[in-house]
Amino acid sequence: MFAGKTVVITGASSGLGAALAEGVAKAGGSLALLARNAERLGAVAESCRAAGGRVVEVQGDVVDPGACESLIAAALAEFSSIDYLVLNAGVSMWVSFEEIEELSLFSKIMDTNYQGSVNCVYHGLAALKESGGLLVAISSIQGLTGVPSHTGYCASKHALQGFCDSLRIELKGTGVDVLTVLPSWVSGTGLRGRALGAEGEAIGVEAKGHSSSAVPLDRLVAKVLRAMRKRRRLLYVPGYMRIIPLLKALCPCFLDWIIKKKVSR
Repeated sequence: MFAGKTVVITGASSGLGAALAEGVAKAGGSLALLARNAERLGAVAESCRAAGGRVVEVQGDVVDPGACESLIAAALAEFSSIDYLVLNAGVSMWVSFEEIEELSLFSKIMDTNYQGSVNCVYHGLAALKESGGLLVAISSIQGLTGVPSHTGYCASKHALQGFCDSLRIELKGTGVDVLTVLPSWVSGTGLRGRALGAEGEAIGVEAKGHSSSAVPLDRLVAKVLRAMRKRRRLLYVPGYMRIIPLLKALCPCFLDWIIKKKVSR
């Protein structure tokens, strides 16, 4: 599926990023990986090599434009081209707005989820245009509607969604396509345990569990890889989430009631 292709992934040391990297490696692709934690990133890289993939890893944070530039440079130096740029790095939150004690968590979330993605695209777009590649943004269904206790996260994903929608139009005719991935709750990523609380601290893996309706990580990975291969425009996971924009337009109060009920469980 990805033989002869180069895939760049941010936030690749754990969760969805690591799982996507391993999936690409098993499908014959080459990888350039970025993450803050060098030890975990190295372990993921070795796992991908064991699966048959060629890998170059860069330790760094997407909030640093220099790290994003280094990632793109390393990918081009090692593989000569970039076919897919996957914007996966992200941080979440789980605290109501009135309970927040440390406002810096808003800038941390926005810097990572939105500005970090912009940084990567800024340095990687020329390479994507050269290859006629695909930009893949791991957003969230929360990029389309509000969710209580996720004000900062929703704001960052709305920003990312607007950026990708605008960029998609700008890039018409260039050979570059934009895929936005819009998952609902996903189990197995570790993102919820690292979500920020009232003082900007990680709430811990046991603080908020997943409902039985959460999408398993392996299922999400399979759907994302398939959507990448087909160069889809949007991917809702699960598929019935595509009704969210319709409900928001036609029955916004009903949608608010559903979301409030789900999150309050």
